[in-house]
Amino acid sequence: MNPLLEIKNVTKYYGSGDAVSRALNGVSFSMAGGEFTAIMGASGSGKSTLLNVIATIDQPSAGSIVLEGRDIADMREQELAAFRRDRLGFIFQEYNLLDTLTVGENIVLPLNLQKRPAGETAERLRRASASLEITDQLEKFPRQLSGGQRQRAACARALITEPALVLADEPTGALDSANSRSLMETFTLMNQKLGSTILMVTHDAVVGSYASRILFLKDGRIWNELYRGNRDRQSMYHEILNTMAVLGGEADVR
Repeated sequence: MNPLLEIKNVTKYYGSGDAVSRALNGVSFSMAGGEFTAIMGASGSGKSTLLNVIATIDQPSAGSIVLEGRDIADMREQELAAFRRDRLGFIFQEYNLLDTLTVGENIVLPLNLQKRPAGETAERLRRASASLEITDQLEKFPRQLSGGQRQRAACARALITEPALVLADEPTGALDSANSRSLMETFTLMNQKLGSTILMVTHDAVVGSYASRILFLKDGRIWNELYRGNRDRQSMYHEILNTMAVLGGEADVR
């Protein structure tokens, strides 16, 4: 069975001449559909750079990124923009919800950009909001919601196009511990009940413990990986802390 996402020898350089720095150094891994993988590592290890090249926000200097059998590097800019819009979902630390739109209008914005029929848009909104338990928030504006509710709305917006891959960059960074836990329970629901494939960057050991697999980066390379298997989250959490201690990075232990 072919993987959903396949990263092959991805390298990323910045600068030129004597000022060249290598952010990624031959990174290779694959993900199956329905997987929930976290990327962890010390500051400067290449976590965000890796997410950015997969998100098509940045281009790799070498290597290939294949999603659903298509090499992103082979796409022209217009095709790449459509691919990013239609096949990728994004959840970031900042909610990026528009204050002048209601929650419902924010969620369906990607479908409006796709010019989907009104009936289909309404049905997808109904399903997404019900799945994430925010149906009663749709007529409100983002400023009227708690941080956790705003992130749920951002999750619904990321899922509304039924993307192949959801990318999350430090999604709990702006949340307190209670809202962070609520959001990760939402991620678990997205993954286990809705079948979403999630790739998440985090520095937080508690957040990482929700994933089924963790890739640890060091100096732009995959240094180690952990599989949760049948372990509970508490065991996974302690394994993450132990791994980070050996790696030499600091994990948030809130």
